[in-house]
Amino acid sequence: MPNTISALEALDRLREGNQRFAQNLTSLDRMMSYQRRAELTAGQKPFAIILGCSDSRAPAEILFDQGLGDLFVIRVAGNVVAPSQIGSVEFAVSRYNTRLVVVLGHSHCGAVSATIETLLEGEGSESRNIASIVDRVKPSVQPLLDTDLRYDREALRGAAVRANVRASANQLRHGSRIIESLIESDGLLVVGAEYALETGRVDFFDGVPDA
Repeated sequence: MPNTISALEALDRLREGNQRFAQNLTSLDRMMSYQRRAELTAGQKPFAIILGCSDSRAPAEILFDQGLGDLFVIRVAGNVVAPSQIGSVEFAVSRYNTRLVVVLGHSHCGAVSATIETLLEGEGSESRNIASIVDRVKPSVQPLLDTDLRYDREALRGAAVRANVRASANQLRHGSRIIESLIESDGLLVVGAEYALETGRVDFFDGVPDA
């Protein structure tokens, strides 16, 4: 049975879950029950898709206080968008009728910091695979180096995290015929957000409709 939760309903559910998490009022024990595991053997209906970073400090299910079968999660260092990530999103929006996609960055992102170091200090990775991640982050960070942020490394990192989220969300919106079509005609919403390690709170700041 396809998912019938709208993008805005899904967004509200994520906000409510994150508020519980930030206030230490999580309900995951109930949502990870044996009964829930048994129910999911028949299929899944995730109400939101999360493209997040692989960082061990930012597990989407926990920080949104969601249980088994609730979220379709794609994790990659730097929450970058490559063909496999686009394909994963296409799969979920088509197969499960999920209508909310969240690109989730986080403060103190190692991939973003590595990109800044590469651009400012020329310290590239010896691994071409790691370099491929840095190369995908570079276009969103490079313009920031032409501003005064260049001289404030902490502020630069913060701005770069958000710029990278915006770039990834934009790539999803415009890098797939399937996703574009569903945005235009079927209520699909792609938004960008940042999780603050310091507070536990998620700020949805890109592509969110006005209330």
